[in-house]
Amino acid sequence: MGSSLIKLISFFFILITIFTSQAASQSDECQSESNSSCNNKSAALPLKLIAIASILVTSMIGVCLPLFSRSIPALNPDRNLFIIVKAFASGIILATGFMHVLPDSFDMLWSPCLMENPWHKFPFTGFVAMLSAIFTLMVDAIATSLYTQKNKAGIIPEGQVPDEAAVTTTQGHFHGHHHGPKIGSEGSQLLRYRVVAMVLELGIVVHSVVIGLSMGASNNTCTIKPLVAALCFHQMFEGMGLGGCILQAEYKFLKKALMVFFFSVTTPFGIALGIALSKTYKENSPSALITVGLLNASSAGLLIYMALVDLLSADFLGPKLQGSIKLQIKSYVAVLLGAGGMSLMAKWA
Repeated sequence: MGSSLIKLISFFFILITIFTSQAASQSDECQSESNSSCNNKSAALPLKLIAIASILVTSMIGVCLPLFSRSIPALNPDRNLFIIVKAFASGIILATGFMHVLPDSFDMLWSPCLMENPWHKFPFTGFVAMLSAIFTLMVDAIATSLYTQKNKAGIIPEGQVPDEAAVTTTQGHFHGHHHGPKIGSEGSQLLRYRVVAMVLELGIVVHSVVIGLSMGASNNTCTIKPLVAALCFHQMFEGMGLGGCILQAEYKFLKKALMVFFFSVTTPFGIALGIALSKTYKENSPSALITVGLLNASSAGLLIYMALVDLLSADFLGPKLQGSIKLQIKSYVAVLLGAGGMSLMAKWA
């Protein structure tokens, strides 16, 4: 599953790079109002370099914090505090989809720079976001079915050896000694965690490269300054949500490191790509608006589905939260704080 994950993420990296390069090669820029006092290429470049370093560091901190939580008893995945922090991070991911990525897509695909027909005649953003959510559901369900069939005896954390005293196979017959159903249940849950971590990482990779590209291609210092702080906040707490999923998936060290690496470098990669294409990439050219707008719409559908179905719904309808109204209320407050904080960031980013 780890090799499949790396192949998929690499594929998305290449695909997005090709799309943005094509958008850059067709830069019939649309007339737009600009603030000459803010548009300063020489002043914007140092800000972009600072953004690359700061976002890289905050992304690594955010995604790595949950991975080291096992050494802190209060942050163990089985403890209440971990559930509350994960709910906070899930609220951030949900708000990212609704308050940042989706509105950006609407603005781009309804831009006056695009032709009236078909872009102003049909709500492409909502349509693509809906298809993306359905496609994510399909991938989620099919991946779960395939890995369940592949691992019928149950999935165990990588690097661990199954308890031979608990599970034995003799002459083709399975003898659980009363432990078989438990291992099957735990294996099924672990399988869900791995599928969730994989799909969530893919969605984050897409939108992180896109927002990085937008910053890298912009020379507006008035926009970049608040955007750096907003993206640092965004990446740190979104990383905490992803890190919690990676922790629960119980991958080996190498797979964890690769997932941390891809999450941490996607936004800086997007900024660097934007800087490289800044001479030819025009963010308000028709080709760029369509390409980035459609990518944002697909990313929004994926993030909203993952936040609601695989993160929030899975936790709030699970036995841990269903067994404690007090913990549910605390988690609801955490979700509202996370979503509210990220929504506030939409004022600047």
